[in-house]
Amino acid sequence: MRLTHPAQTMEIAFDDDRLVAHAGLVPVMRLAEDVGLTQTVNAAVRLSGPVGSNPGGKITAIVAGMVAGADTIDGLDRLRHGGMGHLFDQVYVPLTLGSALRAFAFGHVRQLQSAARQILAGLVGTAPVLLRDAGDLVFVDVDSLLRRVYGRSK
Repeated sequence: MRLTHPAQTMEIAFDDDRLVAHAGLVPVMRLAEDVGLTQTVNAAVRLSGPVGSNPGGKITAIVAGMVAGADTIDGLDRLRHGGMGHLFDQVYVPLTLGSALRAFAFGHVRQLQSAARQILAGLVGTAPVLLRDAGDLVFVDVDSLLRRVYGRSK
């Protein structure tokens, strides 16, 4: 496949404030809203200090950024361009999200795990609707184990 224009005559600009580059976030964040991601995290996680307000909104923004491809705190800035402000409320500055993440200690991680269990239970409740055409058997691997696995039995 080839481009139809030579490189020196082609210019690409995303300068329209109504343009949304990551429109796939809409159904994912609708699902997160349906299962109560923000409210569940707000109820479970207690951060102290100036970064302690609305942890649910901040975690939801971080999840949205990760879905959009952010792999660093600076990468979360992709939630603040174009028409994203028209789609989502609580669009935080990456510095604010980074400060909230740095405030997490071991106990906060345990609180977040508790919220994650509740959210997973909410997602299970939506599975019959989401997977109605999946057939008789569906495997969903949801765990936090991050290590190499070896052997035929795996």
